[in-house]
Amino acid sequence: MGLARGVLGARTLSVDATVLSPQAATKARLQIHVCVALWGFTTILGKLITLAAPALVLWRMMIVVGALSMLPRVWRGWSRLTGRLLASYALTGGIVAAHWVAFYTSIKLANASVAATSLALAPVFLAVIEPLAMRSPFDARELVLGAAVVPGVALVVGGTPTGMRLGFLVGTLSALLAAACNVSNKRLVGRADPLTVTHIEIACGTAILAVALPWLSRSRPLLPIPSTHDALLLVVLALACTVLPFTLALIALEHLTAFSSQLAVNLEPIYAILLAILLLGEQHQLGPSFYAGVLIVFGAVFVHPLVIRADKQ
Repeated sequence: MGLARGVLGARTLSVDATVLSPQAATKARLQIHVCVALWGFTTILGKLITLAAPALVLWRMMIVVGALSMLPRVWRGWSRLTGRLLASYALTGGIVAAHWVAFYTSIKLANASVAATSLALAPVFLAVIEPLAMRSPFDARELVLGAAVVPGVALVVGGTPTGMRLGFLVGTLSALLAAACNVSNKRLVGRADPLTVTHIEIACGTAILAVALPWLSRSRPLLPIPSTHDALLLVVLALACTVLPFTLALIALEHLTAFSSQLAVNLEPIYAILLAILLLGEQHQLGPSFYAGVLIVFGAVFVHPLVIRADKQ
């Protein structure tokens, strides 16, 4: 999700020049698709875990921080950081926490398919936020991408039950925050080890979310102890769907072009929707126009990197 898109998007900026072995590239493509499928599965786990979104996210982040803290490589990276750089990563960690809370709130208010579709809007927000943050010219092709998804969004809303539309709105906020995370990490690319960056951002996001929890959670206690069912799913979410795919993706990206990795990452919402249909039967909750809108949104998102690649050739 947001952190994965942000750090991995930044990580792929320089790999287009890599000389690719066909065997290594094939293995890397398989690895990155396994990673994206695991990221898509986080949406299903968000629906299955009964904790409220803020508590769910805080437990997830604490488990991830604990796992990464056991890696010596992470602490070696910490020793090379300046105070200013640490503050920048801390701010990004706050954005990550806000993105995850919004995303899982969207799942709770609607369902996994609606939240995943909302997340697909992140590239549209990125087309506007990135030029502003990087002080670069707007790309007309990316603005066209934004315009192209508007009919799809209209159909998605029309095919979503009235009671779930607030979930779509909150999910759209999560996509905006995911785009902001992507831009923030691109500004900081190459200044620290990616695993160290992840550790810092998640740790700082955990601290920020813990402070904000009294204003976000209506439950008592503020951080409930998970049931055995929820605890097992949280461990799967944190380790198998966060730490494992992120580490595997960093290895795969050494043998992939930015184009290949971006196409794979764009599949994340599709994996999530397919899993929601197979495991949760959510197709019965949504109208045909929802899926028609999904096709338009995903079509625009997938055409964009194809156009960029054609211009480079």
